[in-house]
Amino acid sequence: MGYYKTHRNYQQARWDEPIILELGNPGERGILVPQAAAKVVRKVGAAEKLLPAGLRRKHAPQLPEMSQMQVLRHYMRLSQETIGTDINIDIGLGTCTMKYSPKINEQFVRSPKLAEVHPCQDDATTQGILEIMYRTEQYLKAISGMDKVSLQAGGGSQAIFANVETIRRYHESRGEGEQRNEIITTILSHPANPGAAATLGYKVITLYPGADGLPDLEALKAAVSKHTAALMITNPEDTGIYNHRIQQFVDIVHKAGGLCSYDQANLNGVFGITRAKEAGFDMCHYNLHKSFSSPHGCQGPAAGAQCVSRKLAKFIAVPTVEFDGKKYYLDYDRPDSIGKLRKFYGVPAVLVRVYAFIRSLGPDGMKEIGELSILNNNYMLKKLLEIKGLTLPWAPGKFRMEQARLSWEELTKETGVTTDDICRRILDYGFQDYFASHHPRVIPEPFTPEPVESYSKDDIDEFVAAFKAIAQEARDNPKLVKTAPHKAALATQIDESGLTSWKKFATTWRAYKKYVARKGDSHLRK
Repeated sequence: MGYYKTHRNYQQARWDEPIILELGNPGERGILVPQAAAKVVRKVGAAEKLLPAGLRRKHAPQLPEMSQMQVLRHYMRLSQETIGTDINIDIGLGTCTMKYSPKINEQFVRSPKLAEVHPCQDDATTQGILEIMYRTEQYLKAISGMDKVSLQAGGGSQAIFANVETIRRYHESRGEGEQRNEIITTILSHPANPGAAATLGYKVITLYPGADGLPDLEALKAAVSKHTAALMITNPEDTGIYNHRIQQFVDIVHKAGGLCSYDQANLNGVFGITRAKEAGFDMCHYNLHKSFSSPHGCQGPAAGAQCVSRKLAKFIAVPTVEFDGKKYYLDYDRPDSIGKLRKFYGVPAVLVRVYAFIRSLGPDGMKEIGELSILNNNYMLKKLLEIKGLTLPWAPGKFRMEQARLSWEELTKETGVTTDDICRRILDYGFQDYFASHHPRVIPEPFTPEPVESYSKDDIDEFVAAFKAIAQEARDNPKLVKTAPHKAALATQIDESGLTSWKKFATTWRAYKKYVARKGDSHLRK
């Protein structure tokens, strides 16, 4: 089995650490900022007078007053209460593709040559980063088979949104914008696909899988019509089952006059094996912070790539990065474009990591990513399915590629321990809580691991050993599992009602303002 014959004896650091705004004491300082020289003040006046009155604060900001040692101690403690791919084995976070990110790439990103680049600099002074962006686009064109790429999206969901905008602009250019008001997707494609479509006013039609675990082909035939704007589909979906009939899906939608968008946020199982072009797709998108090994940063930094075919190239987001044979530049002169997706251009730090990752591997190395991911996944599945109470219920006998959606339903019926209980208990073994599935949970008590190419046989064995131990705990002492975590930094279960209560937690500024309007400021201050 390797060095780790079983799971580790793990205990995470636990600090009763207040938020930083509650720390410090009046008068403490971490750095003394030098006062402006008298001759400077005489020449330009007081600094606060240089700002228009409307931009001046009425009161000083309520910042914590702390020494350098206090600041360092605070963040070091927080780091000890955090786990991630550099500390633990993140196989459990299926669909997130948690892989090793080469540390030399971090050195590139932290170089002042990149870190101190300002987005408002003239193109003539940013030729280096523009060249990297341009070359990265060329690599992604080769990987996808598409003809034009934009790296402006701040993440995969924004790239999906850009593709839906492109779909709409394409049909509007043909005089069919109002007619084609439906987008077809599948229940196992990422929720950002129907989410983006609905946000832009489309009616969403969702296909469910048949007995073979694949989206139902007959249901697609029934769904397409003169109103079909596009099919937005993932393949393989989050179950890891590759849709070998994907060309038929694309042909059916094209025959009806719709476009086809390929969600390739997770490319890991098909790197160098299949491309969007050969499957007939008009566009695709990538999550560059997943498959292409920039750290998956919990809401950022992320980067998405929007890739489109030649007939859609004129609609792609502005600015595009171009090269005229002598210099690289940002091109805003694209009258048919869907416009900007965000301020400035993309996330350069992520794009540099992606560029370095592609260059270091080359075509053969990238194909090996797909092959190793599939090999790791099928070895892991064989070991996991030896655990009593854990099954692979959907499409039995169907080959899985880079990930799989298993089920703890049998264990739940036997012990009352659910997948959410196990998800919390796994923290006590030094693993990050795992990904079950997107909602709705079409597979009961789901569990979706993905061992990618980074993990060794020993890593997989250790991962499996922890779940084997928890399954036995569920039978011997179910209360222990149901009251977990016990050894993690957060050793109390979260009251999840707080995530939906306006009073406890406003998820957006808009939600906060709605609550203020309904309840009033005085209620919030209590």
